[in-house]
Amino acid sequence: MRTVALDVFPETASVAPSGHLVIGGCDAVELARRFGTPLYVFDEQTLRGMCRAFVGEFGRRHPQSQVLYASKAYINPALARIFKEEGLGLDVVSAGEMAIARAAGFPLERVYFHGNNKGPEELKLALEWGIGRVVVDNFHELDLLDRLAREAGKVQDVLVRVSPGVDPHTHAHTTTGILDSKFGMSIQTGQAEQAVARARKAKGLRLMGLHYHLGSPIFELEPYAQGMGVVLEFAAAMRQRHGLDMRELSPGGGFAVQYTRQAPPAVGQYAEVIVNALRQGCDAHNLPLPRLVLEPGRAIVGRAGVALYTVGARKDIPGVRTYVSVDGGMGDNIRPAIYGSEYEALVANKAKAAPAEKVSIAGKYCESGDILIKDITLPPLEAGDVLAVPASGAYCLSMASNYNASLKPPIVLVKDGEARLIRRRETFDDLLRCDVY
Repeated sequence: MRTVALDVFPETASVAPSGHLVIGGCDAVELARRFGTPLYVFDEQTLRGMCRAFVGEFGRRHPQSQVLYASKAYINPALARIFKEEGLGLDVVSAGEMAIARAAGFPLERVYFHGNNKGPEELKLALEWGIGRVVVDNFHELDLLDRLAREAGKVQDVLVRVSPGVDPHTHAHTTTGILDSKFGMSIQTGQAEQAVARARKAKGLRLMGLHYHLGSPIFELEPYAQGMGVVLEFAAAMRQRHGLDMRELSPGGGFAVQYTRQAPPAVGQYAEVIVNALRQGCDAHNLPLPRLVLEPGRAIVGRAGVALYTVGARKDIPGVRTYVSVDGGMGDNIRPAIYGSEYEALVANKAKAAPAEKVSIAGKYCESGDILIKDITLPPLEAGDVLAVPASGAYCLSMASNYNASLKPPIVLVKDGEARLIRRRETFDDLLRCDVY
């Protein structure tokens, strides 16, 4: 067994004497038999451990820190309750994510609402439900929210999202802090300054501070320091020219996780760079230290999740490639198809067996691009084997679809040898429920 594969699994992962993969004290092969595949398994110990790492590492360096879980990575009521218990807030990007938080009894004053095109109905709900902060992304939204808040007789706390023009050197589809991005208002063009000035004058808004986000996943530390420097220089100018009282500052998230061999910085390293840059920048510009708001998503939930599949058909092309198909694919994990994302894998029922053949793991969907893992060396695979793909907790499920009229997989939460179903498998009735015929 390749050591790197087990290292990428949840922190409770081990191999039993039987040669089976164990997660959270539960035999992965037995989980696949009991709940069927595809199946997503979340390890509660890893989830809580990552929450505590972010709260602890940032809190020790800057006590005025608030960690928000970026719900777009994946959220459901059971996970929301865990984040609530660990003292986190939530970063949401839609009315649907707000509704999940509300259904879970999450304190909505700890919810920050993001998005580049929030609609009037979504903003009305945010006002009605008492969402803590709305992160204003553009002039249209600024004016719309101001009007809606005044009509509701409220003053809504907001952050203005700015774009610092810093490249974090990640995938082009997940880079958000550069000039050519749909998100935020550019500091370089002067639009960010206009937004601050307008937000300061808006009667229905209370400008609490600034937000920016560089992209994801970010394996380098320097972009965080660079972005902080640019935004603090801007904040100082806005204080002088427009009276900005920056009580909060959010550098967003983007913290990386290990998918294959490239390990990210430790949470403490991210915290050290960000907090040091905050302190140095505030000292340099004579700014009071603001409340620091962090938004990890992938970094909290990524390693905690494992996808289990059952091996089916096999296609050997002599001298070219061997395809081994599984019963999931781009319907539950589209990341390899759209981002070129790479994953490790382990044969859960042969975890002690030596790698012996190079194969490509193909999904079951009718697309040539439905390849989960290209050219990986594994023990000989046979129909009925259970394949475990680690680091599957982030974005796989939140981007899942019913392509090919497939059914979205169930999710179990494991802890101390117990498995609890937190989302059942969809049925054909679910698939047809919204259709009118």
